[in-house]
Amino acid sequence: MSEYIDQDQTGDSVSIVEKQFFSFAEPPDRLKLEGGAGIGPVTIAYETCGVLNKDKSNVILVLHALSGDSHMAGYYDPKDAKPGWWDIMVGPGKGIDTDKYFVICSNIIGSCAGSTGPTSINPETSKEYGTKFPLITIGDMVETQKTLMDHLEIKSFLSVIGGSVGGMQVLEWCVRYPGMVRSAIPLATTTRHSALAIAFNEVARQAIMADPNWNEGHYYSGKKPDMGLAIARMIGHITYLSDESMRQKFGRRLQNRSALSFKFGAEFQVESYLQYQGKKFIERFDANSFLYITKAADYFDLARQYGSGSLVKAFLKCKSKFLVVSYTSDWLYPTYQSKEMVKAMKKNNLDVSFCEIDAQWGHDAFLLPSDRLDNLIKGFLRSVFHET
Repeated sequence: MSEYIDQDQTGDSVSIVEKQFFSFAEPPDRLKLEGGAGIGPVTIAYETCGVLNKDKSNVILVLHALSGDSHMAGYYDPKDAKPGWWDIMVGPGKGIDTDKYFVICSNIIGSCAGSTGPTSINPETSKEYGTKFPLITIGDMVETQKTLMDHLEIKSFLSVIGGSVGGMQVLEWCVRYPGMVRSAIPLATTTRHSALAIAFNEVARQAIMADPNWNEGHYYSGKKPDMGLAIARMIGHITYLSDESMRQKFGRRLQNRSALSFKFGAEFQVESYLQYQGKKFIERFDANSFLYITKAADYFDLARQYGSGSLVKAFLKCKSKFLVVSYTSDWLYPTYQSKEMVKAMKKNNLDVSFCEIDAQWGHDAFLLPSDRLDNLIKGFLRSVFHET
């Protein structure tokens, strides 16, 4: 489940953008979640780039990964140090060309970047929800996005695009609202987690819950479980990389030393790097949100939810044209999982293109500059737009 990562800006940016908010589900008309609980009010943070055409046929929905947010491109302020998390892909003349398309990205429910989640105030207690926030699913995320689209009077998408957990949302959109999605680009994703992926998530969650400051999720008025969250981030970050990328970037090189110190601490560069990633992560993300979103990803199972165990049946009502992309070095969501969904799509006579990109950087490769991915997405969207 890929993360926001540092990256250099390339090409023209969409310049200044604004985080917007939409609230709904005011009690007693609460949002009914798949787990059976109701919640309200609900706020969704979102961002838009580009210009909506007259017949609203140029809308693209971008869906973010685990710890991403609605800030996909451009800057909130000219003084910002870096742009949105996918600025390399979204902007004038880029793969998702904002000179042609109207692009929307919303922060998922359960997150901590403007949308309702564990950090939000529970109207019944006037305190943060914490773990009183109900468990959510990928379907719940899509349902809140659908409500936002109804508010924006968007009835269909030229394309829905996302990687990792964002790719799960793409697939959910296609099977839940098949008439709305003309095309879809699921990147580095899966139709369900393997036991290995669930195992890594569980170890990360246990690291958070074992932190003495976690306090059963009600830590907002005191010390936060920063150590647990940092370790969870370190565990996750390992899964986003690859053996080759770590070998090239770090090898067994020591950090600021020419000899072993024979003390516990970050002696190797890879140790220092992981500790840095953990410390940086706690500055921008919430531990409870990490628990909720990883659990939602673990629950996701397209075949069980829509096909009574059959992935072919799950795609039965789909109408989208697909571009499925995987990466050779992605061992979190390996290529065989993408091929399984492509096979199921083709058995339903869907228009499917598949590409496995040779990349050494692991699961996070879709967030890094890539002419191959840029050209794939640009050409695919152009063909869908012309067909429309």
